[in-house]
Amino acid sequence: MAANRSLLILFKSPNTRVESSRSSSSVILSRTYAIGCSKIKNRIACEIKNFENPYPWTIESVPGTDPFSSIQNSASTSSSVPMAAASVAAAGLELTSKSDAKKICLFFCAETKILAEKIAAESDGIELRNISWRKFEDGFPNIFIPNAQGIRGQHVAFLASFSSPTVIFEQLSVIYALPKLFISSFTLVLPFFPTGTFERMEDEGDVATAFTLARILSNIPISRGGPTSLVTFDIHALQERFYFGDNILPCFESGIPLLKNRLQQLPDSDNVAIAFPDDGAWKRFHKQLQHFPTIVCAKVREGEQRIVRLKEGDPKGRHVVIVDDLVQSGGTLIECQKVLAAHGAAKISAYVTHGIFPNRSWQRFKHDNGGHPENGLTYFWITDSCPLTVKEVANKAPFEILSLAGSIAAALRI
Repeated sequence: MAANRSLLILFKSPNTRVESSRSSSSVILSRTYAIGCSKIKNRIACEIKNFENPYPWTIESVPGTDPFSSIQNSASTSSSVPMAAASVAAAGLELTSKSDAKKICLFFCAETKILAEKIAAESDGIELRNISWRKFEDGFPNIFIPNAQGIRGQHVAFLASFSSPTVIFEQLSVIYALPKLFISSFTLVLPFFPTGTFERMEDEGDVATAFTLARILSNIPISRGGPTSLVTFDIHALQERFYFGDNILPCFESGIPLLKNRLQQLPDSDNVAIAFPDDGAWKRFHKQLQHFPTIVCAKVREGEQRIVRLKEGDPKGRHVVIVDDLVQSGGTLIECQKVLAAHGAAKISAYVTHGIFPNRSWQRFKHDNGGHPENGLTYFWITDSCPLTVKEVANKAPFEILSLAGSIAAALRI
């Protein structure tokens, strides 16, 4: 083999290139796609068996087809070896394209439409599909899935929002129907598991509705590809992952990576400390945030009152970020804020994955423009796991939305 001979490959697309050394018989083809603000690169390694004669080749994208096609120039017809090499390259391109070509049909409810559009913008492999959410005169759902035969053999997902008991039934009707439409696989994306705070019994007669909902989801019909996959974020109690049965595959994701990325963008990122309002929050999140100085608060009972006190750590002079999985009335966060301010915190912000805020309780949180952490928060970060809350607090300081769209899109591509 003449190892110093080269194989000339010309590309019509500026986003496609070759990486190869003169003395190597391995050619790596790279394709880069621009999708929104992100880029996806496919790398294909092709072994060239012969370099005896240089031949020009063109690997071009044929509109409307995938993978790339390989075309031999008319000047090179005397040897079958280079054509075999090109066939290897084309086969490699085809195999790689097929392996990365998982297409997902994403259905959604009315509440999650905006989030679904953001998820679809993350990848050209995710296609949005509509559902007709109608009602009969008596108020019961009259639901229709258009072009149901068109999703046969497809990977299907449903983006749910169980924001209230009134919408759970109609969404469960769809969730139970989709796997029966001869689809390849079914994934339920439920960013917020709503009954997570009701996970234990404290008195005889209490009903642990977290277990009830887990059992309902565990009985979703099996699709042709097997059990349903469930994607949910920062479930309230760690033990709740064991509430699900064997007919569902829970994938427990977290919004904390979004927070860490946002903290790195702060001008005072090197002065950030993480505060946990109680031991439960510390158990859930301390391992993901172990590189930050840690402050732990605790609730202690004094008579009929439960008071938040500083348990460990020093907030003095720090930009302290209170971290928890969810917020409802916000009482605990506000008490924690007051304690941290009294101990000398320079700034106080908060993060929760799920901003529930019943009865518009988000209005209790004021914005601190600087210098008065006892009166307000510099930032209050929440995700878009609760779409109704996002609509209420959008563009209202101190609230800032960290979208789960990228994390969900990545989970769907697994």
